[in-house]
Amino acid sequence: MGKVRVIRDFLPSPEELALKDETVKVTLSLSKTSVDFFKKEAKKYNTQYQKMIRRLLDEYAAQQ
Repeated sequence: MGKVRVIRDFLPSPEELALKDETVKVTLSLSKTSVDFFKKEAKKYNTQYQKMIRRLLDEYAAQQ
C-alpha cells in the first residue's frame, strides 16, 4: 500500500454547499444513498441538492 499520510478534513458542510455558481451540464450516475442525503440536506437549507453536490465537487477539485 505504500506510505500513508493523513489529510485534513477539507470537505465543506452542507450549509456551505448551498452557494450559487456558474455551471456546465453533465450526466452523472450517483448512488441512491448519496442523492437521498443531499436531498434531505438541501431541504433544510431551502436550496437544490444539485447545487450542493456541485459545491462539494468544486471544493474537492480546489484542494487538488
